[in-house]
Amino acid sequence: MTERIVLFVFVTLLPFLSLHGENYPYRNDFLWVTTPDHGDWLYQTGERAKVEVQLFKYGIPCDVEVSYTIGGDMLPADKTGKVMLRHGRGTIDMGTSRTPGFRDLRLTAQVDGVVSQHHVKVGFSPEKIVPFTKEPKDFSDYWSRAVEENHKTPMNYTRERVEELCDADQDTYLVKLKVDRRHWLYAYLLMPKNARQGAHPVVLTPPGAGVKTIKEVHTRTYYQQEGMIRLVTEIHGLRPTLDEKDFDDVRSAFSEYLEMGIDNPDHYYMRHVYLGLVRCIDFLCSLPEWDGRNVAVVGGSQGGALAIVTAALDPRVTLCVANHPALSDMAAGSTGGTSGYPHFKEEFYTEANMRTMAYYDVVNFARHVTCPTFLTWGFNDDTCPPTTSYAVWNTLACEKESLVTPVNEHWTSDTTNRLQMEWIKKRLKP
Repeated sequence: MTERIVLFVFVTLLPFLSLHGENYPYRNDFLWVTTPDHGDWLYQTGERAKVEVQLFKYGIPCDVEVSYTIGGDMLPADKTGKVMLRHGRGTIDMGTSRTPGFRDLRLTAQVDGVVSQHHVKVGFSPEKIVPFTKEPKDFSDYWSRAVEENHKTPMNYTRERVEELCDADQDTYLVKLKVDRRHWLYAYLLMPKNARQGAHPVVLTPPGAGVKTIKEVHTRTYYQQEGMIRLVTEIHGLRPTLDEKDFDDVRSAFSEYLEMGIDNPDHYYMRHVYLGLVRCIDFLCSLPEWDGRNVAVVGGSQGGALAIVTAALDPRVTLCVANHPALSDMAAGSTGGTSGYPHFKEEFYTEANMRTMAYYDVVNFARHVTCPTFLTWGFNDDTCPPTTSYAVWNTLACEKESLVTPVNEHWTSDTTNRLQMEWIKKRLKP
């Protein structure tokens, strides 16, 4: 196994980079700069972490009292305090952690009657984080049987060209794909212009969480420009041409889909989603334009989770890219630990629900990924916290690389997204 970690640390310079031609943060009078005394924001357990805090309004340093709380990653505060900024600067001693994990410094100041907040997380020996979630003894057999059974459903799909979504880079088709005996999903098939038979790698892009239309038709077109075929999906069987009002009407019925049927692994909502991803690979590998060798999966958040799941379930996947994967170590919250999105409430952790979670948790799929994998996450993420991203990273036993961007919340930059395409391009089998 080869392992290479690429660490990007943005401490004081990032806030001054441009965003849409304007200073960061976008159209905000206030700017916080938080600088841990370790450049990579990482400490060993038992080490003390100190953070210099700066606050500016209109670019002018603020002499103001800052209230703060400190707690575990996505957990209640266990320490509070105040610090006075002099010439816009102050230092806070965050203390330490005796166990591997993250501590979150949450800051609040009132300037000219306006409340401004910020936070920063630092890690303590995160390479030693182990997931709370245990793998069921029959995990591999369970999913092997499920995939085998689902393959008995004949391939069935419709494909229609969408002229208004075609352009100089791509030909666009709307696909309706049957994923099991009862469910369908929709996807846009994005083909490089003048695609040739047997010439193109295929890339599956599953969606982030929620009930929404497919947005990525004219974004990240560099995949098609580099000769890759993409299938960009939704997971709920909702035609993406529905107008926004219709989506609003449906959202209320599907808003809790990550809880539907979770008391039984055979009835859980995500079962047809996971199996549907394998059917998406079936579809992509049936295309005469596929090169017969290269199959990548790329996604972020829920899409990152689904990328890892697909790579684990389908040996045809040759490359996997995942950003801050959701659905990771979900049951850790049952004992007061840091759980992954969707952050179930305490009363949700029944014996039956937790049994099902184990069959669907990304950390258990991560153990079975064999293809090269690229993982990206940030420390300040409060949707898919860094604790659970490290739980996934530390579990992966395949060839792997990571891009750790401490300042990031729940996002990746356009530069990072393109870097991931380049990572895939360099590893394509000739």
